[in-house]
Formats: sequence, C-alpha cells, structure tokens
Amino acid sequence: MNSSKKNILIIAILLLVSNGLLNGQSKYQPTWESLDARPIPKWFQDAKFGVFIHWGPYSVPAWSPKGTYSEWYQYWLQSESLFGNGTFEGDEVANFHKKTYGDHFSYYNFGDMFKADLFKPDEWAKLFEKSGAKYIVLTSKHHDGYTLWPSKEANDRGFAWNSVEVGSKRDLVGELSEAVKKTDVKMGLYYSLYEWYHPLWLNDRERFVDEHFLPQIKDLVKNYKPDILWADGEWDMEDEKWKSKEFLAWLFNESSVKESVVVNDRWGKGIRKKHGGYFTTEYEAATPEFDKPWEECRGMGFSFGYNQNEDIQDYNSPKALVLNLINIVSTGGNLLLDIGPDGRGSIPVIMQERLLQIGAWLETNGEAIYGTTPWNNSFQWSLKGKKNYKPKQHYLGGDVILKQTINPEPGFAVKEIFFTQNEEAYFAIIPKWNSQVIIRDFKPSYQPEIKLLATGESLKGIQKGADFVIDMPSYLPNKFKESDTYAYSIKITK
Repeated sequence: MNSSKKNILIIAILLLVSNGLLNGQSKYQPTWESLDARPIPKWFQDAKFGVFIHWGPYSVPAWSPKGTYSEWYQYWLQSESLFGNGTFEGDEVANFHKKTYGDHFSYYNFGDMFKADLFKPDEWAKLFEKSGAKYIVLTSKHHDGYTLWPSKEANDRGFAWNSVEVGSKRDLVGELSEAVKKTDVKMGLYYSLYEWYHPLWLNDRERFVDEHFLPQIKDLVKNYKPDILWADGEWDMEDEKWKSKEFLAWLFNESSVKESVVVNDRWGKGIRKKHGGYFTTEYEAATPEFDKPWEECRGMGFSFGYNQNEDIQDYNSPKALVLNLINIVSTGGNLLLDIGPDGRGSIPVIMQERLLQIGAWLETNGEAIYGTTPWNNSFQWSLKGKKNYKPKQHYLGGDVILKQTINPEPGFAVKEIFFTQNEEAYFAIIPKWNSQVIIRDFKPSYQPEIKLLATGESLKGIQKGADFVIDMPSYLPNKFKESDTYAYSIKITK
C-alpha cells in the first residue's frame, strides 16, 4: 500500500472512531434530525404501565379547588389566578391560604414543614412492584424550584431550597432510587426546566439557563443515573434558548446513561408531539396515531399532587383505570398514572388500593398488555351510534372511558372490544361480559387455540362469513376475582 492510500485509511479510521461508529455508538448531533433518529430503548415500549409521583412542599397544604392541580399551589397563591375544569374567581387558593395560615405565611415556609418523616422507600418500591408498574417517575423538582436532592443550584435564589437542608433533611431522590433499583422497576425522574419565581428566571433567562438549569440537570443525571428523564415546564421559551438540543446531545453521547436513558418531548415551546424521545399527552381521551412511542399521564382524580379537597367521587374506579390502560395500550401507548403522597411521605390509602387493584388485574391479564403492539384495529366500535364521546372540559376525566365502553350517552357508540397482539397471539379484551364475542372482519389463518385468561378455560370460535365468533362460557361469579371483572382478555393463538 502506498503512503497516500495509507494516510487516507488512517484518516477514515480516525473519523469513524471520533464518530463512535466502530464501537456501535452513533455520535448524535445537536439537531432534531439527529436526536430524533435515536431509537427508544425497547424496554420502554414493552413496559406499558408506569407510576408518576408528584411530591414536594405543595404536598403540605395539599389543597386547590376541584378540577385544578394542587401542585400549582404557589402559582395560584401568588398570581391569584386559577385554570382547570370549572369556573373560578381566581382567589380561591389565596383565600384558603390566608384563612388557614395567616397573612404573612410564605409558600417557602412549607419547605420546613415538608418533613417526609413517614417516607419508607422500600415499602414504596414494593407497592410499585405489586401494582404491575414497570417504571416510576418522581418529581425531582417541580415548578416551585424545590429539589428532592442536595442541589447546589437550588440554593442560588439566596436561601436553601432543597430536601437535604430544608424540611426532611433527606436525599429523597437518592433513597427512592436506591430502593427502586433493587427491584425490576425502572427509575425515572421528572424535572421542571423553568421555575415560577426564581430571580434569574424573572430577570435574566439566559443566565438562568447557563448558570442554573444546565448545571442542575446534569448534576441530577450524573448523581442518580435515571432510566427516564421526564422534562416539563418548557413552554415559555423555544428550545434554542433552553439549549435543549445541546443538552440532549451531551446526554446521548457523553453521560453515563447515554445508551439506556429514555426522554420525553417537552424540551421547548412548540416541541411536544414533534421532537424529542417519546411523545406525551395529558388528560386526553383521544387515541392518537403517532409514529413514535407515546405516553398518557393523568392522576387518579384530577390533581397530580395530593389534593385533600378531592372526595371519593373525584377518584376513578379501578375499572375505569384499567379500561384507560387498555384503551391506551391498544393504540400503542403507555399509561403513566399519578399518585400524590402527603407532606409526611404517606401515600393516601385510596391510591395504594387503586395501585393494588390494577396490579391484581395485570397479574392475570398482563400477557395481553406487556410487550404488545396494536392490532390492525385498536378497538371495535358497536355498529350503532356516534363515535368518540368527548365532554367539553379541559382535563378529560377517567370516567370518559366508561362513557365510551359500558355506560354510553344516548346516541353514542361504544368500544366493545379492544385489540392487542404479540408474536404468539392476538388478544381481544372486552369491557363487559357477553355470551358471544363477534370480531368483525377477522379470519384466522387456521383453527386457533382460544383461552380466557381469567380462568384458563378453552373457548370455541367459528367463522361466520367475514366475522369470527367466539362462544363464551356460562358466567359464574364465583369463578372470578373482583379484579377479573374490570375487563376480560381472550387469547387467540397465531
């Protein structure tokens, strides 16, 4: 080989090495074209169900009008405005605060009251396992700026504002991460890009990004190595000003979680459902058609943070929660279902109960959920009535799925079957029991084995024209656990 060819080969090898191509790792550039091309780790697409956790100083007053987010307490208080489901004067939180805590009680005093003295991370982790969740996402920092880990940047507003120095005197992110990582559940961290009342955010946003946001979020990643980094609070500035693309290039190229971390799509004004990792929806009832994995997040009531103003009727039934999960999974999405612990670190009993009820259903029917993909049709509508019932409200409650399945409004159709599949089988999931299940326009390639997952019983199916008809057994209540009745999964082998 002559010297010129040798030099060209050396240069080519050096370029490959510099771009990470020889070791199988692409070098991601700070452009959406490059960042969007990064594959979503498969575990996330298979997981289907996660638990969101909103927890911070707002968990101490734990109050806002029904139909609003209690974790926005500081903003509702200081701006005297409200937004959500309902009609508000705007001063409801300010009036509650004055009556309960007095005229001169600052929101920042809740930091000292956020004791988390009943927080038992190992018990939380066991609960998440029993719920059937495959990942959790904890609010490491919400829009009030208080961090659940010892962040240096949290104190740059002029006083300590983190859980190790104020309130619990504990590294809550670290403790929960350690407990969860002992299990098979993946550990995710929510992080708010902006902070309502940080002095730099209010007066010099460029400095806020360079001196506060970027070093803080990198510190979070370096210290806790999350499986998911769930961004939020991005909507006031374009991604160029946030320098989000540069941060994500660092995350995917240089960080210790560069190959495993999953990120969402909240990285700048107008970016949601367009760029980033997986796409996110929030209190939506539609079934979107995305070209990427996606996730719906919602609470068990309407608030993400614990809201002591919500009553039993504000919480979704276990059947509604399971049907929401099935509806989302049938269209290729994940459900991230929120719980809100109180300021002492107790998870409200009704939230624990709902998680265990979902877990009981998944223990029997998980085969029809985990690791599945959509079928040709995500669901089958009944033949009569208008489709897609949707009330006129901003946050669509969990009861919408009941109107779309078992309790329709007059003149509306229902989703009578949901469909999922994996490599071995199709799954038809029915919200209510019927003596026959008729799958329209479906013809198996051969006589399949058919099984009811709740009981293990074999079922018979026959072809009638374009339809496949499955005869169900006689309904005997004592054959079923209570959780089995939330929805019935039928497995049809391929």
